[in-house]
Amino acid sequence: MDIIYTIWLRSMKRYIRSRSRIIGSIAMPLFFLLFLGFGLNSVVSIPGFGQNYTQFLIPGMVAMSVLFTSVFSGIQIIWDKQFGFLKETLVAPVTRLEIMLGQTAGGATTAVVQGVIILVLSLLIGLSVKTIAGFLVAIGFMILIGIGFTAFGIAIASTMEDMNGFQLIMNFVIFPIFGLSGALFPISSLPGWLSPITMLDPLTYGVEGIRYGLTGVSQINPVISFAVIGGFSVAMAVLGAYLFRKIAI
Repeated sequence: MDIIYTIWLRSMKRYIRSRSRIIGSIAMPLFFLLFLGFGLNSVVSIPGFGQNYTQFLIPGMVAMSVLFTSVFSGIQIIWDKQFGFLKETLVAPVTRLEIMLGQTAGGATTAVVQGVIILVLSLLIGLSVKTIAGFLVAIGFMILIGIGFTAFGIAIASTMEDMNGFQLIMNFVIFPIFGLSGALFPISSLPGWLSPITMLDPLTYGVEGIRYGLTGVSQINPVISFAVIGGFSVAMAVLGAYLFRKIAI
C-alpha cells in the first residue's frame, strides 16, 4: 500500500502545482455551460427538464471534465518513460501492479477533483441538487468514470512511446465516446440506427448515473448504469495492469 500511496501523492502534487492544467481542464466544460447551455436554454425542450437545457447539460459537462482529465493522465506514463523515471520505478523491489494502481488512483483522483470543481461552479449558475444522497450518487459515478478511463489511458500509454501520437489517438477515440454519451442531447431523441451504438458507449451510463444523482431524472435505470460503468472500470483496470506489466525496461 505504501507504493500505491506514494505514487498517488506524486500525482496529486504534480496536479496541484500545475495551475495551467487545472484552468485548461475546466475551460471547455465551462464554455459549453455558459454559451451552449444559456444560448439554447429558451429554444430546446428536454423531456423531464422542459425548457431548462442548462440543467440537463450540467451532468454531461461534469462527466466531460472527468473523462478528459482521466484519459489524458495516461500521458504521464509516456512522460516518465522519456525521462527515465518509469525505468527507475520498474526496477524497484515493488510489483508493477502496485505501480499501475498508484497511477490509476492518482489520475482518477485528479479527474474527480476537476469534476467537483465543475459541479461547484454549476451550483452558481443554476444547478439545483435534489438531495444529499443524490449528490453522493453523482460523486460515486464520477469516481467510476475516473477509474475506468484513467486505466484505459494507462493501457494505451503502456504500448506507446510518443506523446504526440498518444494525444492524436486519444482525441480520435475520446471525442466519439463523449459525443455519443448523451451528454449534449437526450439519447431517446436519437434515430433508431444510432441508439444501439450509444448504448455500447460506457460513458453513456456514467452520464446518466450522474444525471440521476443530480436531477433525479435518467433515461437508464441507475442500477444498470452502475453495473455497466462499474464493470467497465474493472475490465479497464485488468487490461491496464496486463499491458503495464508488458512494458520493457
